[in-house]
Amino acid sequence: MLTLAEIRKQAEGLAFDVTLDLNDVLKKRNADIISVDDIHAVGLASYDDGLYLLHYQLTYRITLPSSRSMQPVTLAEKEVVDEVFVETSHLVSKKDLIEQNLALVLEGDSIDLKESVADNILLSIPLSVLTEEEIAGEGLPSGKDWTVMTEEQYASLQAEKQKEANPFSALDGLFED
Repeated sequence: MLTLAEIRKQAEGLAFDVTLDLNDVLKKRNADIISVDDIHAVGLASYDDGLYLLHYQLTYRITLPSSRSMQPVTLAEKEVVDEVFVETSHLVSKKDLIEQNLALVLEGDSIDLKESVADNILLSIPLSVLTEEEIAGEGLPSGKDWTVMTEEQYASLQAEKQKEANPFSALDGLFED
């Protein structure tokens, strides 16, 4: 929790280096998350002309189910976060920033670093999560009378079917000599 008064007092900004445990919070907010650990945020909170600037480097490990096989996949993530906050007393003067969604409105007298970190982790969850084998193209699911193919495999199959459907394909190789 970074209080606004502390941030304003520090002319060069208020530095922080925190390790957070947000596993339970994140799992409640997104049921797909298996676990999140090693959450580490290092950065600076500063004040400039009615705006509170939050800049930090966020690193964490997140375990999610594979999009294809539901096997657990652990990803090591690293991202830079920049957020701008405005106090309610400056809403009129900073109205354009708020309307363009460039600034967040502060409710209270502090910036909740835990909430910022949790929000940014949730926003960064990839839509497609694959195991190493699935990335390599191995292990596509299949069943009785069906199989999953890559786009390249499908295009190749279609080209082969088109070649077989050609009525002149039987004449191929007839005049090669």
